[in-house]
Amino acid sequence: MAEAGANGGGGGGGFLSSGSERRCRARLAAAAAGGGDGGGRAAVLVPLCSVRGRPALLFTLRSRRLGGPHSGDVSFPGGRRDPADGDAVATALRETREELGLALGAASVWGQLRLLPDRQGQMVAPVVANLGPLEDLTLTPNPDEVEEVFTLPLDHLLREENQGYTHFRTAGGYGYTLPVFLNGPHKVWGLTAIVTELTLELLAPGRYRRKTHVPARSPPPRPKAGSA
Repeated sequence: MAEAGANGGGGGGGFLSSGSERRCRARLAAAAAGGGDGGGRAAVLVPLCSVRGRPALLFTLRSRRLGGPHSGDVSFPGGRRDPADGDAVATALRETREELGLALGAASVWGQLRLLPDRQGQMVAPVVANLGPLEDLTLTPNPDEVEEVFTLPLDHLLREENQGYTHFRTAGGYGYTLPVFLNGPHKVWGLTAIVTELTLELLAPGRYRRKTHVPARSPPPRPKAGSA
């Protein structure tokens, strides 16, 4: 498994502390109570973890065997909601089990971020969960769905030199800007980058402030050329 910045310094253990967990759970619960976003037609798990004591996010590279528009993309474990899934949390946990061979309990889930549209306009529910120390887990990625698993430390994601932006133009000129996270094993962009940005905003409100506008119902197009 690839890990960016494995030898870098930085404190950040507080991001996954019990106090941080309580604060994040309360914020997510309050947003859910006031927003009424519902479950969405798909869900992804946003896997917080620690690697040798450093708080990190776990990402996957989708298998090229899948074909379709998401083949080869950096992503979080997830997929469409099945009729048997009770809610978005059940979808995210089931997909994580199917993709990574990792069975998580509901107690590991902190809550749900706001619904976001993918490129097809399907609303996706990001479910935040803490996997705990990665060294204590055994991952068995499904090669039909997952080509690679890698982690990025939160300190890496929070450094400005690792943050970029893709600017989109419309017929009328400037359209909008979406985040990109750089200098890891793979570039993180698209919906996964938007979810990453919202997660950093949740975990580190004093250190990270979102600089982009989160899309509502219209999915972002795939950039044709040039990323900052």
